[in-house]
Amino acid sequence: MSSIETATLPPASQQFHRLSFTGRASEYFGIWIVNILLTIITVGIYSAWAKVRRNRYFYGNTVLLGRAFEYHAKGKQIFIGRLIVFTYLVVYNILLAAFPLAGIALAVVVLFFFPWLIMRGLRFSARVTSYRNIRFDFVGKMGGAFVAFMFGPMLAAITLGILTPLASRWMYRYIGNNLRYGGRSFAADPRLGQIYQTWFFSALIIVLGILVIGAVALINLPLIVALVDNSSGLTPEMTSSLMIFAVAGYIAIILSFGIAALFYRAGVRNIAWSSTVFDGKHALKSDLSRFQYVWIAVSNVIVTVATLGLMRPWAAVRMARYVNEHTAIRFDGDVGEIFAAVEQEGTAVGAEFMDFEGFDFGF
Repeated sequence: MSSIETATLPPASQQFHRLSFTGRASEYFGIWIVNILLTIITVGIYSAWAKVRRNRYFYGNTVLLGRAFEYHAKGKQIFIGRLIVFTYLVVYNILLAAFPLAGIALAVVVLFFFPWLIMRGLRFSARVTSYRNIRFDFVGKMGGAFVAFMFGPMLAAITLGILTPLASRWMYRYIGNNLRYGGRSFAADPRLGQIYQTWFFSALIIVLGILVIGAVALINLPLIVALVDNSSGLTPEMTSSLMIFAVAGYIAIILSFGIAALFYRAGVRNIAWSSTVFDGKHALKSDLSRFQYVWIAVSNVIVTVATLGLMRPWAAVRMARYVNEHTAIRFDGDVGEIFAAVEQEGTAVGAEFMDFEGFDFGF
């Protein structure tokens, strides 16, 4: 690290240094529209290179202490990974149609193989990411991926969501405790009680949504029963009313679950990131406002749909800027000395990752 670079870094401080996002919707729109057009023209083949261009833009505009992150993956790596997955799907469907038992057996094999794919995907994503020319790394094992991404979600589903906080804790611990930067480790230990607090609030949203839908259905029960009993003699107006009621109920259920999921995601992110430390002493922090996060996410969807997708770049940049501005790290010690030490150790580590083994399977 040069003396000029060191001089630009702040000294030891108890303050958190926040990330920022310097991208603009007008800039990203040009990248996005070219990606869309080339993906359509090439029947989806260009999507691998489109992902690289998109990530390089967002990583390159994510800034900490005046320096941006970098994304080093190549389109060929992502394309080969997707090609392997696509080939598997074709073979699987052929076997399932011609030899059902063989198709089922292949599905079971891949199910057990899935944790390895997730682990490799996390390692790939880490190794193609750098900050200040120092690469990240991921050292998680397949067993941990199975617990975090398969066993945990299965428990959550079986218990109708009651054990979702436990699954979230396993996932964030697996990712956080196996992430490395320049050879130095992160450690994450989100508290289960805190996760349950944010889960309880999200569960109340779902329960409230179901109660409102149930109350409306109960009030209109006589009308619904009459319409169903006289289905053969329904007028077009009555049929339209019944259809509108059914669609409105379906949309209300989707909204209640979707909004609850957004509240939960923001709350758990705050808990998980704020329980994470780097190198045993540098604390991370996330302080998203759950209401603001939900508002941005929902309004982004509304605007994107209303403009037939043309405002998608604006929505993506808007969310990235908000999330980055509410993500921070507090360094324990002189920041210049910390990065100088990490850079000295991380140079050799980073050199090992210049030629990547494996591909990005999209998991």
